[in-house]
Amino acid sequence: MKILSLEERQNLLDDIKARSMAGQESLGTSIRRIRLEITGLDQASFAKICKMTVKTLSSLENDKGNPTVNTLNSILRPFGMGMTLGSIYRDENDHKLGKEPATPQKRGANLKRLASKKTGA
Repeated sequence: MKILSLEERQNLLDDIKARSMAGQESLGTSIRRIRLEITGLDQASFAKICKMTVKTLSSLENDKGNPTVNTLNSILRPFGMGMTLGSIYRDENDHKLGKEPATPQKRGANLKRLASKKTGA
């Protein structure tokens, strides 16, 4: 396991939470960052601790599959986090102004380009 001071650990967790809530990184990226930056563990070791298969963990880290809340919480709870309801807007007033909700960026995906292909724009 990686040796971090309590302050370093908390700063990393705060950054992961902030980037995830702002839609700057996907859930899979956040899980990967927890595994690598907080614990320093390989997938096999981390999966064993979380009581899941390496295949399941890999799918989660790559934003594939459809995990249950219990599965996600088994990863997040040891780090003081869990799946909860939250706003999909960056600012609470954005929905009143008709702005689009924050969407996490997937690696390699240009979401505007994909949307325009579907609408034919």
